[in-house]
Amino acid sequence: MKLFGLKTCDTCRKALKALTEVQFLDVRDDGVPAETLMRAYEQFEGKLLNTRSTTWRELDAVERARSALDLLAEHPTLMKRPLIEKDGALFLGWDKTTQAALGVEA
Repeated sequence: MKLFGLKTCDTCRKALKALTEVQFLDVRDDGVPAETLMRAYEQFEGKLLNTRSTTWRELDAVERARSALDLLAEHPTLMKRPLIEKDGALFLGWDKTTQAALGVEA
C-alpha cells in the first residue's frame, strides 16, 4: 500500500498512524508517478485538485485556467490528500468511507 501526501499534513499523519505496512511518499520530495496521477484524475476528477490550499490561492487566473493534470504535475501540493493506492485501487482523503474500505476502525 502506498500513501501519497505531505509529512506536514495532519490528515496524512492520522492515516499513517492508523495504517500498517504502508509506504509513505511525500509529494513534495517524491512526486506522484504520472500513471498514478492520471488514474486518480480519471477516478476523482475535480475532487483531486485542492482549491482551498495556499498553493491554489497563490496562483493567478492564467495559472488556474491550465489543465488540472498539468497543475498537479507542476505543483503536487495542490493534490487533495492523502491519496492511497492499495492493490490497484485508489482512495482519496481520510474519511469514514476510506477507512472502512481499508479495514481501519474509526
